[in-house]
Amino acid sequence: MLVNMTDGIRLRIGARVRTYDVHAIPLTEGVTETALRLMEAAADAFSNKGFHATTTRDIAGRAGLSPAGVYVHFASKEALLYSICMRGHTAARDMIVDAAASGPPTVALEAIMTNFSRWHAEQYRIGRIVQYEFGHLTPGHRESVLALRKEIDAAVRAVLAEGNARGEFQVDSIADTTLALLSLCIDVARWYQPGSKRTPEEIGATYGRLGLRLVGVT
Repeated sequence: MLVNMTDGIRLRIGARVRTYDVHAIPLTEGVTETALRLMEAAADAFSNKGFHATTTRDIAGRAGLSPAGVYVHFASKEALLYSICMRGHTAARDMIVDAAASGPPTVALEAIMTNFSRWHAEQYRIGRIVQYEFGHLTPGHRESVLALRKEIDAAVRAVLAEGNARGEFQVDSIADTTLALLSLCIDVARWYQPGSKRTPEEIGATYGRLGLRLVGVT
């Protein structure tokens, strides 16, 4: 379900355990039950078949509606994609901004990497769509999504810059390191499948440690 988002991810930092509360993915705010069902059906179809290979009939069938029923709630297949992309990116942005404010740079970066990678496992269908299908949006819709991506990038850059300034990190290029860190987390959605050998929790813990190593924290 699109609304499955873990509240209260537990993040281990050294010998301490920190509880990090993540906002639920905002997919039900101002959305009718039928529209939500259509978004869930579209997310399932887009993640399995891709945007171009998915038809309105595919989406309607998964949602238990007639093809004409889709247009009562969304003007087009692209409008469905845009709604999913905006909501998914908004959830990711909010999560990263909150993690960035959760403590000093070392704590904040581990929170970012732990929760962002775990999100891409738990929400792998949404992750695949928002990261790999948003290029099919219209130019205006794509600009709105890119604005959220820039906010995500800026939040991570700010943590790295503060870590450098405080002597916690050793980062030569903040821009390149930000790209590398975010790319690690995003790629989880590409390969993760339910029933994988590693759970989302294990993936989050591993990527949290990897992120710190990339910035020189041992």
